[in-house]
Amino acid sequence: MSAAAARRRKQAQKRAAKTGGTPAGDPVQGRLDALLADLSLSEESVAYDALQLAQSVVRRNVKIGDFACAVDAAYETSLALLSKSGRVAVSSQLLAELVKVLGETHTACDAEWVARFTRLDEAYRAALDGDGNMSPEERGRLQRLHLQFLKKGLKWSNDLGSVRYGHQGMHSLLGDHCWNMSCDASVVDKEKPLGGDDDESTAEEVEIELRGDAVGHYAMAERIDAILGKLRGLPSPTDEETAAGHACPPAQRDELLTRAVMVLLAIEDLRGARSLVASFLADVSDRPLAELKKSYLDKTDGRSPSHAMFCSMLVRICEKDAKTAPLFQWLVKNFGAELTTVHDPEVIKAYTTKIGRVYFNILPPPSMMDMMENMMSGMGGMGGMGMNPAMMQQMMAGMQGGM
Repeated sequence: MSAAAARRRKQAQKRAAKTGGTPAGDPVQGRLDALLADLSLSEESVAYDALQLAQSVVRRNVKIGDFACAVDAAYETSLALLSKSGRVAVSSQLLAELVKVLGETHTACDAEWVARFTRLDEAYRAALDGDGNMSPEERGRLQRLHLQFLKKGLKWSNDLGSVRYGHQGMHSLLGDHCWNMSCDASVVDKEKPLGGDDDESTAEEVEIELRGDAVGHYAMAERIDAILGKLRGLPSPTDEETAAGHACPPAQRDELLTRAVMVLLAIEDLRGARSLVASFLADVSDRPLAELKKSYLDKTDGRSPSHAMFCSMLVRICEKDAKTAPLFQWLVKNFGAELTTVHDPEVIKAYTTKIGRVYFNILPPPSMMDMMENMMSGMGGMGGMGMNPAMMQQMMAGMQGGM
């Protein structure tokens, strides 16, 4: 507990003492404490009784202005319900109350609270995996509820924390959860798993969407090693996925690399983007750099432009000054056909638009600016100028010692 929270709790205790009712003497809190210590807490009815008492304690403390006690009660009871009762469905209701009260009481996001979210996440996963009798439908529902809880927690850390776009620890939790969901058959083996009746997403689309979100959150958390580990475990691109003019989506490994590099560049983490691309080319890619360079310029080899080569060139251009804007515009336009085959190309367009603004002072329309900021808080192509082939050759030669 922070010093300010401890101060508020002491003040509330003094006020309560003057009125003859200390928090320790609160009968509702007493009943809740007794239930949480009861061996029958694993029974659903007992767990629900504890939930209702905890909600009453939280609301009462909010009403009397003891915000520290309110959020502590929500956190401690949520953790107890997960670790002692294993009732995930019951606990998820109190977790929703917790993240609501954190924002409602303007509780600041700090390292202690991020550690608390980490403990809740670990307990939630353990309880979910420990229930062998849960149906796939219920498991998928609870996975999605936890995703919403973590997303709201990230928004709270952005609104009431000191880090723009949210605390890195919260992004890390979301990255792990999104990737775990993408590997969970109860989530991806459904036709309409993430939306309502009008959601016609296929299992493949849900999987790449979750994995795209995961690498984006890993990038925001500066977990380059995590991104590389996930990419290393994915299959190599097939001949169909790398054929010139292919209509199918690119290989997941390629698409996720591009997504992660663009997020890193958009948040101005050039070092992270450079490290990711260099490590990918050295440790993950099946094709040597010399072959990738030659193929990127060869329009007759029957292969589509390489994502790894595009990312490598993009990073090198961003390391230059704003005068290289025409080169940036040419690169994005040249790779534009490939970018249209990825899942949700509008997201990629938003990232390229922000990169153009940050590094080259290319101003997008106001509507695109709003989309970019909203996307980054939650967590495009430029056409125009042509490029002299000699300039392109010179840039490729200059990359020889860089990546």
